[in-house]
Amino acid sequence: MKTKAIVTGHSRGLGEAIAAALLDSHVDVLGLSRRSSAHLAATNGAKLTQVALDLGDAAALADRALADRIEAFCAGAERVLLVNNAGMVKPIGPVGTGGAEAIAKAVTLNVTGPLVLADLFQAVAAPVRDRRILHISSGAGRRGMAGWSIYCATKAALDNHARAVAEDGIAGLRISSLAPGVIDTDMQADIRGSTVEQFPAIDQFKAMKADGVLSSPAEAGTKIADHLLSDGFGNEVITDLRNL
Repeated sequence: MKTKAIVTGHSRGLGEAIAAALLDSHVDVLGLSRRSSAHLAATNGAKLTQVALDLGDAAALADRALADRIEAFCAGAERVLLVNNAGMVKPIGPVGTGGAEAIAKAVTLNVTGPLVLADLFQAVAAPVRDRRILHISSGAGRRGMAGWSIYCATKAALDNHARAVAEDGIAGLRISSLAPGVIDTDMQADIRGSTVEQFPAIDQFKAMKADGVLSSPAEAGTKIADHLLSDGFGNEVITDLRNL
């Protein structure tokens, strides 16, 4: 089955690992990110297409050229995938310390981008009989955490978007919102770089790094790709990688 996948934030960390695992499974990948991945480009040739896109820029998301690019990429596929991976944990801190600009940037990247891409994806890929959308969510979207009001709210939005889309009952479309667990990425470095005043649970995250209990991006990326390609994808709309 000819399969193609769109992966956001593919240039590093978990996104790069998901893209690499899909490419290893003979899936063509369209990577959307501000930067390209030299590592993926060096090993995958024509199977990888990279487009420079700031997913935190609402105007760029609304550009008709993006929809045209996605439509052209999906042509000829029997199965198409959208992985909404790009996201940010900042601003970190109690309410009243985030600032309008930082909050707006986070909401655009974490929520507007995935919702716009999901809408574009369904609109242009509707002729493809097997369409799958995966939001990379977080356990933080399923409970509140001090200092993470913006991050928790944006990840909760992805979970509820997936629930609502599933309720739409669109033929051929499956969707899931998945919490990947705690992975050793740049986001974890951002968390550890905060202060206890900003994020009271910081010592817990420092300890996970020191104790070597963080999952590797490669391990998580492979498990996510396998789940995305499995027959059971979408059976559970809200999922956690640690339970798969």
